[in-house]
Amino acid sequence: MPFELSCKCEYVLLALLELATHHPTGDRLQIRQIATRQNIPERYLEQLLLVLRKGGLVQSMRGMHGGYLLARTPKEITLLEIVECVEGGTSDSSPCETQPTDSVVVQEIWAEAQRAAHEVLSACTLQTLLERRDAKQQSGMMYYI
Repeated sequence: MPFELSCKCEYVLLALLELATHHPTGDRLQIRQIATRQNIPERYLEQLLLVLRKGGLVQSMRGMHGGYLLARTPKEITLLEIVECVEGGTSDSSPCETQPTDSVVVQEIWAEAQRAAHEVLSACTLQTLLERRDAKQQSGMMYYI
């Protein structure tokens, strides 16, 4: 699991956040709509949505009223699930017995960091992102009388 947010992962999260925003109404969004609203290249988004569909995170409908929508509610989709779908699963490699002590110590710390990241991402859902975004938007509003 990467500790840096890749461009691919950021685009996926933005696209899913857009779909999560429209989830309560059941609106299907077309690739062009998502790409325009989130400033994501359409062709790249098309590839990413295919990965998400294969991973069971989104559904697609063809036709005039077709488009994409979340396969489950935003509360049910964790960020860990999204990252693993897009970036691949985590690797749990344990240190070899014959490795130097320095290497073992570094690998142990790296494993601790991965577990901590795993814990945070599994506790955070798309719903969490929606709520944080809405709170930031509310705090940024100025009211004049």
